[in-house]
Amino acid sequence: MEAEKTTIMTDTNKFLLVAIVVIAGWLLFELSPVLMPFFIATLFAYLGDPLVDRLESWNLSRTMSVSVVFAVIFIVVALMLLVMLPLLSAQVAKLFSNLPDYLTQTQKLIEPWLNSVGLPTDVFNLQTVKQALSKYWSEFGQVAGGVFSYMTRSGMVLVQWLGNLLLIPVLTFYLLRDWDSLVARFRELLPRRYAKKFIEMSLECDDMLAGFMRGQLMVMFALAVIYTLGLSLIGLELALLLGVIAGLVSFVPYLGLIVGILLAGLAAFFQFGDWLPVLQVAIVFAVAQAIEGMVLTPRFVGERIGLHPVAVIFSVLAGGQLFGFTGVLLALPAASVVMVLLRHAHQRYLDSHLYS
Repeated sequence: MEAEKTTIMTDTNKFLLVAIVVIAGWLLFELSPVLMPFFIATLFAYLGDPLVDRLESWNLSRTMSVSVVFAVIFIVVALMLLVMLPLLSAQVAKLFSNLPDYLTQTQKLIEPWLNSVGLPTDVFNLQTVKQALSKYWSEFGQVAGGVFSYMTRSGMVLVQWLGNLLLIPVLTFYLLRDWDSLVARFRELLPRRYAKKFIEMSLECDDMLAGFMRGQLMVMFALAVIYTLGLSLIGLELALLLGVIAGLVSFVPYLGLIVGILLAGLAAFFQFGDWLPVLQVAIVFAVAQAIEGMVLTPRFVGERIGLHPVAVIFSVLAGGQLFGFTGVLLALPAASVVMVLLRHAHQRYLDSHLYS
């Protein structure tokens, strides 16, 4: 009788757990636009908490440590917004203004090859594309002005945008200050029977996230700086834009290298009209790849297990498709949890009678 009661209780608990997960997923989907500033603040707090703990170990108070880390985060983000955005916008404008010339050079290169293989040259006619780009670029200022005018006229949109922008630093400060206590209170709510196992798995998730996010963000930043400096030495006009793009996509191994060489190589060829700058671009990325393999990855990521590149790509795309920008922020934490759960499920399967 006791065994049957235990089984009924276990099945009931499982049903309640599934119901809680379904309801939480539904609420997350419905409230994703509202939750975006909370998730951004949580991300900043998660990344900054180890620095706060380090400062606390130097006999600083929690409030003082949080204030120092918060100031650093605020200054870094402000510099990126005030300095990097105008520079990147200028380079994007330069790219759009040069695109018709790039297409003209491409057509001049392709037409002799088409003639050599006996194909008509109008198969690769880019005149329509150039006209569309010219029309788009001439109307871009009008479109941007219309969007800005709409935002200023629509009071609710403007208030919501400013509210989210002001809410993020406030939430970040309070989450940083109370991070350890929030984690402790959450652990107190865990059923005592499963608390030890759950904490063990959460620490594995944290280790995977720390190895990928904190370490990989540093690697991405360092690579973006190296790419930008190297391409600037070559004299590439779009050095900053291409360096940042290659650095951002380097969270997938070798993707930043491939994308960077292709884009920067094409930009160098179109700008200089010679193959020597293209070779110099390849040398820049080869040197950066060597620095990443010998210095950056061992220093910032180390031997901690990260997420598989396929898991990273799928989780980011799936999160963006389901929940928009909030889903992109949740993608990597969710993927790390799923990977840890799958690893434990795989081990339980190997230890089960079904496998043996």
